[in-house]
Amino acid sequence: MNYGLYLSASGTLNALYRMDVAANNLANSETTGFKPDITAAMARDAANPEDGLHLPSNKLLEKLGGGVFAGPNRTAWRQGALQTTNNDLDVGIQGDGFLRIRSTDGSRQGLTRDGRLSLNTRGQLVQASTGLPVLSDTNRPITLQSGRPIAISSSGVISQDGLPVARLAFVDVPDQQALRKRGDGFLELPPDTRTTPAEGSIVQHTIERSSVDPVRAMLDIAQAERSAGSGSRMIQIHDEVMQKAINTFARLA
Repeated sequence: MNYGLYLSASGTLNALYRMDVAANNLANSETTGFKPDITAAMARDAANPEDGLHLPSNKLLEKLGGGVFAGPNRTAWRQGALQTTNNDLDVGIQGDGFLRIRSTDGSRQGLTRDGRLSLNTRGQLVQASTGLPVLSDTNRPITLQSGRPIAISSSGVISQDGLPVARLAFVDVPDQQALRKRGDGFLELPPDTRTTPAEGSIVQHTIERSSVDPVRAMLDIAQAERSAGSGSRMIQIHDEVMQKAINTFARLA
């Protein structure tokens, strides 16, 4: 086995993965409520310590380690800028907190920071981008009367004609890193995850912009691309050295 080739390959694969994540962040720099992902790399043990077999091995090569592999991503839950809109049903979140939503079939509940809301044909409050129902603090869909003025307080109380109708489920989780992105702003709650009242506030007539820094994302892409290029070159060098060694030993034989 060409040990150097495998080490170079692990670094190249990790760089390509980092480039994919950074490119996804950049692609979502205009996505409402999007939070960027941060990659991590972990050192991989050499084959013997990793497998726990303790077979005969080259101790010198094992000191080089086993390369690197991708660690779990983390999400940067930093605040995005609030953008003013003219829609009564648009709500931005200032500080910590999420709106609770439910999948169309009712099998999954999740959270979101995408506060672009609208009413469907049945008068239910839904996400404008997905049509998923937005839930109240009693964990039920919210029904409003179309055409009547709507006011939403900082705590999530929805009023029509000056009378309270429902309260948005405005919650937080102790460990935000436990949330799993499932696309379209849907953050899936792991089973038995406890939610707590949110400490942030809801701002009507606004939406939260993506918190991705486009310049930072482009720099991350460029850095990962350079690392992938260096790793590919090292793989090529190891391949060339191996070919020369095979050709030289073949002539000597």
